[in-house]
Amino acid sequence: MRVLVVGAGATGGYFGARLAQAGRDVTFLVRGPRAAHLAAHGLEVRSPHGDFRIAAPATVTADRLAGSFDLVLLSCKAYDLDGAIEAVAPAVGPDTAVLPILNGMAHLDALDARFGPERVLGGSCAIAGTLGPAGEIVQMTELHSLTFGERDGAATERMARIAALMQGAAFTARPSERILLEMWEKWVFLATLAGGTCLMRGTVGDIVGAPGGRDFMLGLLDECRRIAAGAGHTPRDKFLAATQGTLTAADSPMTASMLRDIARGAAIEADHIIGDLRRRGDKAEPGAAFPHLDAVYTGLKTYERRRARERAAGAAA
Repeated sequence: MRVLVVGAGATGGYFGARLAQAGRDVTFLVRGPRAAHLAAHGLEVRSPHGDFRIAAPATVTADRLAGSFDLVLLSCKAYDLDGAIEAVAPAVGPDTAVLPILNGMAHLDALDARFGPERVLGGSCAIAGTLGPAGEIVQMTELHSLTFGERDGAATERMARIAALMQGAAFTARPSERILLEMWEKWVFLATLAGGTCLMRGTVGDIVGAPGGRDFMLGLLDECRRIAAGAGHTPRDKFLAATQGTLTAADSPMTASMLRDIARGAAIEADHIIGDLRRRGDKAEPGAAFPHLDAVYTGLKTYERRRARERAAGAAA
């Protein structure tokens, strides 16, 4: 299978590099500066599972993209999704499978509208990574899994082909017959973690050690659970028990990557992760109150307004 990986950043770039390391036919769709960097230095990965380097990764820029691919692995921030869709469009043919590994659900609507739902798979990944100062991908923990599946749960021939493609690559790859449920469960976890740590500007341990902190995290988790259930994807008891334990662990150093983005003044996925979830809550329970999510969303949008104002002032100076 010919695989196009959109971007060569910390997430998609990592999984693409692992596939290339395993000898798969992988091309990275990147911008000009990143293409030049990869041509000069290769694609370097630093990982607890062993460092490696792809000396000459195949790359293409959007203006030179032609011909369809069998699989498009799409990993980008939600605020870059529209641009990524237009950039990748020439690579999506009648038999192309698009595998997005974004968080939340709003991206599925956008991809369905552009490419048709028959081409768009469900996908989820778990990895903590970043780009280092020299452009290398740095995997920060041992966790590196990618889950994928047909959204209707069917065991199709293309699922078998994708599973075979990923077999032998040095990450955990798993086809799922309940991919939408797993995506919703991840969204519930992420919205609670990001919402709580970003609003409180602290770790899970900081929050649950403060007066009212544990109750706030549990209340936020319950609101997210209610919305998922209202959408027809009730989180499983085992997931909820594990998530509750993780999000109320005393002295836990856990934070969301969104908090790290805020700390460095970067763009965040406020609307995709929290705003869209809140809107689905209105649809699932018209007139119902979601005070914890409302507080989180107001906090995140306040940050976005301040960031925009400061950037505008800096540009005018």
